[in-house]
Amino acid sequence: MTIEQLIKDINNKIYAPIYLLMGEETYYIDKITEYLMSKVLEEHEKAFNEHVFYGKDISAGQVDNIAKRFPMMANHQLVIVKEAQLINKFEDLVYYAANPLKSTILVLNYKYKSLAKSKKLYKEIEKNGVIFESKKLYENQVPDWIVNYLARKKIGISLPAAQLLTENLGNDLSRISSELDKLILTLPENTNRISPELIEANIGISKDYNNFELQKAVGMKDVYKANLIIHHFAKNPKEHPLALVINSLFSYFSKVLIYHVTPDKSSKNAASVLGVNPFFIKDYQVAAANYSQGKLTQIFDVLRTFDLKSKGVDASNTEPDELMKEMIFRIMH
Repeated sequence: MTIEQLIKDINNKIYAPIYLLMGEETYYIDKITEYLMSKVLEEHEKAFNEHVFYGKDISAGQVDNIAKRFPMMANHQLVIVKEAQLINKFEDLVYYAANPLKSTILVLNYKYKSLAKSKKLYKEIEKNGVIFESKKLYENQVPDWIVNYLARKKIGISLPAAQLLTENLGNDLSRISSELDKLILTLPENTNRISPELIEANIGISKDYNNFELQKAVGMKDVYKANLIIHHFAKNPKEHPLALVINSLFSYFSKVLIYHVTPDKSSKNAASVLGVNPFFIKDYQVAAANYSQGKLTQIFDVLRTFDLKSKGVDASNTEPDELMKEMIFRIMH
């Protein structure tokens, strides 16, 4: 079931007796649970009918006993088990799942992994309840997620600014949403757009000196700007470790190579193949024009060499900042 269908059903008071909310991305698991807590029971009903437990503190047998109770002066009782993957003998819940009480809404937060579809418990919940799998977004999907998250709050952001946040925050949606909510609070009066300058001032991410801007400068063969960024990185090695820069450039040039060998280079198709927003395709067009496939092969050799040097192989005690400068020089010349 999709998140949209889940929310629609909850709004329409269409409840399942069991919700298995599972997966690596905890953001949606938490949000769906919070939504059920806000919708199923009235405030005066919660004292006797809302029960929240943690998996490490409860067994499958205890969950079964609690779920079989009838609600008091309400249509439903809501039983939530957070960190349900830690429930002792979790799969013993199969007996309850086979015949759940209709007046109980049992919510199982099964985080950081997913229950195997081959398990009998999975099949019983699938038959009698709702299963929602919350998967991690790929990093190339995160900028659009940020744009849409803010749009629902009637706040705008440019794709480069969203990419800047992604480059530095990764794909942890809980962390990203928290940072976005903080940024919204810092917006000047009568302003409804988050700018790179606001991000830099409040999150500490430089709008000019980051891996995204380095990729762009190297792709454009802007030697001056690339050296400025590398100089900044060298002064802040803890924030910009060589290994992270190498990984970032390897990912970038891999996409440039894929662009080279993609027959249909239309923006829509190339964006789909590369896994990026069409807005950024022009950057890959420029990079492909500046770096032939033969040169890209050399660049991958350079990146592998400096990856080994960053780990102490044939580095001759060279400082990481000097290695970084030499690496960028060899890539661009």
